[in-house]
Amino acid sequence: MKSNEKENIKSKSSSSTTIAIIDNPTVAAVKNTLSIETGADNYIKYLPLLKNKNIDVVTNQSGILSSNIHLVDFLLSKDIKVKRIFAPEHGFRGTADAGEHIVDGKDAKTGLDIISLYGNNKKPKAEQLIGIDILVFDLQDVGARFYTYISSLHYIMEACAENGIQLIVLDRPNPNGAIVDGPILEKAYTSFVGMHPIPLLHGMTIGEYAQMINGEKWLRNGIQCNLKIIKCSNYTRNMSYSLPVKPSPNLPNIQSINLYASLCLFEGTNVSVGRGTENQFQIYGSPYLPKSNFSFTPKPNLGASNPPYNGTTCYGENLSGIAKVNQLELKWIIKAYKMTSNKSKFFNSFFTKLAGTKKLQQQIESNVPEKSIRDSWKEGLTDFNNTREKYLIYK
Repeated sequence: MKSNEKENIKSKSSSSTTIAIIDNPTVAAVKNTLSIETGADNYIKYLPLLKNKNIDVVTNQSGILSSNIHLVDFLLSKDIKVKRIFAPEHGFRGTADAGEHIVDGKDAKTGLDIISLYGNNKKPKAEQLIGIDILVFDLQDVGARFYTYISSLHYIMEACAENGIQLIVLDRPNPNGAIVDGPILEKAYTSFVGMHPIPLLHGMTIGEYAQMINGEKWLRNGIQCNLKIIKCSNYTRNMSYSLPVKPSPNLPNIQSINLYASLCLFEGTNVSVGRGTENQFQIYGSPYLPKSNFSFTPKPNLGASNPPYNGTTCYGENLSGIAKVNQLELKWIIKAYKMTSNKSKFFNSFFTKLAGTKKLQQQIESNVPEKSIRDSWKEGLTDFNNTREKYLIYK
C-alpha cells in the first residue's frame, strides 16, 4: 500500500470519539474530540493480509469506516478479492424486522451475492466457503447477550474452524462500555438469543468476545478457529462512544442502545417497547397497564411492519429523557408486573430465553425485592469477571 493512501482517506474524516446516530444511516455527525479508530479504520493492519486472497465478508450497514465508506466498497476499491457477503439478522442493509426470515440475494451496488445468516442457515455451509482463504467480520455489537450479532459470530467462528479458514475480526467499541450485569445464562436455556454462559450485559467489545469464545472452547466439540483481531486505536472501554449508524432498525440512538438490555426483557411479556414508533426501546406500555398521562399507538414503520399492538393505544412510561443507566435496570419490569391488569398473562415463554434462567420470572412473580434479585447474581458475576479478565484488550 502506498504511504499516502492512509493520508488520502484520513483527510476525508474528522477526529472523533463520539458520533451521533442520525436518520440517514449512511451519514455520521462527528464531534471534534480525540480520534477513536475502529478496526475497520486500521486498514493498514489488515489490507496486507488480504492482498491476493479470496475473502468473504460478514457485515451490514454498520460496517463503515470513519470516512463513511462502507467496508465492502473500500475493500473492492483496494482490489481485494471479495467473493460474497454474509448478512446477519436485519439483513445487509439493516432494514428487516427483528426475527424476520431473511432470504439470500444480490447487492445491487456491487453485484456480490448476499447469503443470509438469519434464514435457512445460521452458519455458513462448507460449500459456501469453497476457495475462500479469509473471512472478515465487521458488525457493531451493543454489549447485550441477546443481541444476535454475537450469536452469528459464534457460528462464523465455528464454520471457519471446521473449514480451515482464518477469521479476521475488525473490532468496534462497545457503546455500553464496561457494564457487566444481570443473571448468567443457564445451559438449559441456550438459544440464538443466548448461546453462552454470560450475563445479560457482558462489558466486552466484539473482538474481546471472540477471544472468549475461542479461549473457553465454546464452539462445537471444543474446536478453535484461527482468529486475528484488528484492534481499535485510541480507545478505552470507559470512553463515551455513540455510533455513526443504527446497528439495527429499532435502535435509533444512543438512548435506545443504553436502555436496550433493560427494556428488551419486556419482549418476553405483553408489554410493548415502542416498536412501531420513533422511540423504540425508550418507552414501554401496553393496553393492560393503567391509563396515564403517557400513551403511544404503534403503527408500521421501518423495522416493524406489524408491531405489537398495531393501532392500539398503549399506556406506560417515557424514558427517552432519563439519565444514562449503568446497570441492568429491573425497576420498570417489576413496576409493570405489579400494575398489569392480569398478571397470569404478563409473561410468555420467550422471557425465559431472554433472561437465560427461570429464576428471574419466579423472583418477580414472588415479589422478591430488587436488591435480593441482584444479590442472587453476585457469585455468577464474580466468576464471569474473572474469566472475562483473560480476554480483555482495552483498559
